[in-house]
Amino acid sequence: MSAERDTGIAGGLMSAVDDGLDLTVDAHVHTGFSAGRDSVGVVVSAADQAGLTAVTFADQVGPDTTWLGAYADAVGRARRRTEMTLRVAAEVEVVQPDGWLAWPADLAPIEAVSVAVSRLPLAGGPVGARDVRALLSTAELTPEQVAETLIEATVRGLERASRYAPTQLARPLILLAQVGLDDAVVTPDMLTALTDACRQTGTVVEVSEAWRSPSARLLAMLRSAGVALVAASDARYAAEVGRWQYLRRV
Repeated sequence: MSAERDTGIAGGLMSAVDDGLDLTVDAHVHTGFSAGRDSVGVVVSAADQAGLTAVTFADQVGPDTTWLGAYADAVGRARRRTEMTLRVAAEVEVVQPDGWLAWPADLAPIEAVSVAVSRLPLAGGPVGARDVRALLSTAELTPEQVAETLIEATVRGLERASRYAPTQLARPLILLAQVGLDDAVVTPDMLTALTDACRQTGTVVEVSEAWRSPSARLLAMLRSAGVALVAASDARYAAEVGRWQYLRRV
């Protein structure tokens, strides 16, 4: 994985904040290699039918992932059959409060990293939404502590990931909604820390169709802070690629 930013492709995926989201770009799709159901070729055909100009493959990876080489080869073959811009990325989870990510052993094929924080990274390990709700119900965690921990881990994860490749932020702060917290719990200082990290690392924030994330309120705040945004279906089926409902509303 190159330490240099792929400014040509990454630039093409970034939506100018003043012009809104480019809905001919889908910055996060899955395939049968991981969380999806369809092959790379089937996804590309669906993207072409949807009128897209660029697609980023962002299958979920972890320490046990062994298929990145075959994954990159499949995308490479698809590139020879389409005029669309195709990029090989990977969705990597932040698993520690210091921002450490669940990296795969072989990083070489990855052209971009989609940073995800779908569980709360605590000192004892990442905690899922159900367990976070339990900790909130017993007052072992406060809403403010959850938001602060989530923001801090996200910021540190972006800083770590950006040392290796262009970064995207997947489903920003989705855990808050999953544990029943309104994003109003995010203070101005927390939001400033997140937006500063995005700008300093060149991170593009994904606006996720599948996860309805970020909320309209948070999206407006990110836009006003000058954070680059990009449309992302987070599609698990080819038929969902480049199909927008939530994004058109927000």
